[in-house]
Amino acid sequence: MFITFTTHKQSMRYFVVFLFALLSLNSFAQGTNTNPEKVSGIILNEATLQPVAGVSIININRVKGTVTDSRGNFTIEAVANDTLHVSLVGYQPIKVRVSSDWIKFKNVTKINLTEKAYTLEEVIISKYNLTGYLQIDSKLAPVRENYRYSISGLPQGYESGENSPNAFKKIISSMFNPADLLHNIFGKKPAEMRRLKEMKKDDSVRNALAEKYDRETLAALLGVSKDDIADILERCNYSEDFIKNSNDLQIMDAISGCYEEYKALNRK
Repeated sequence: MFITFTTHKQSMRYFVVFLFALLSLNSFAQGTNTNPEKVSGIILNEATLQPVAGVSIININRVKGTVTDSRGNFTIEAVANDTLHVSLVGYQPIKVRVSSDWIKFKNVTKINLTEKAYTLEEVIISKYNLTGYLQIDSKLAPVRENYRYSISGLPQGYESGENSPNAFKKIISSMFNPADLLHNIFGKKPAEMRRLKEMKKDDSVRNALAEKYDRETLAALLGVSKDDIADILERCNYSEDFIKNSNDLQIMDAISGCYEEYKALNRK
């Protein structure tokens, strides 16, 4: 009789544990729902508390973007713990985490942006002794030229010129073993680079990148540093002039093109 009582007691204990585990699993599943919902907010100037129009808001996790209207309002799809990258030329970019309360209570969250303080550097104007005649002055003024070399086996050429250090050496090494060269760039960042396809599909993201030259948004989307972006482009044999002067959209397309070359060569 004692043994039967103990067995029954243990069975009840196991049932309670199982029930508790089942409820916990259900609660966890509800809390980790990955279906995106719309969240709304308003972007304000931190100093004046006035709404800011034309601010780019990009969900880094889902690679979706939008911009604020004339009253600083925006709506974007997100789930809890997604990160929004908020940026505008002239303001300090920030990252905002989407909380579960923001989604649950449908709050219109206020986000403050801080204006950047710029100091003007000294500008030195060089004299080229121009004559006023276009045909003569065009030869006196320095012109930087960059070239694209076609490489057998690659669908696109490689850029070089006087602003691309060791460009010829890089081109030769790429000809002999381009797959190894590109694998050193992208082999360690497959997940980040795959997101390039998603970035290229969203017009809001592309429009935001077309207006930027600071690499901040692009670095946040790819999960790399700005130095990494410059290193990737240099190893893909883009000139220093292109790396410094292109907008973020052009940089994204350049990296995407180089990554497509890597995938094609890797498959072969």
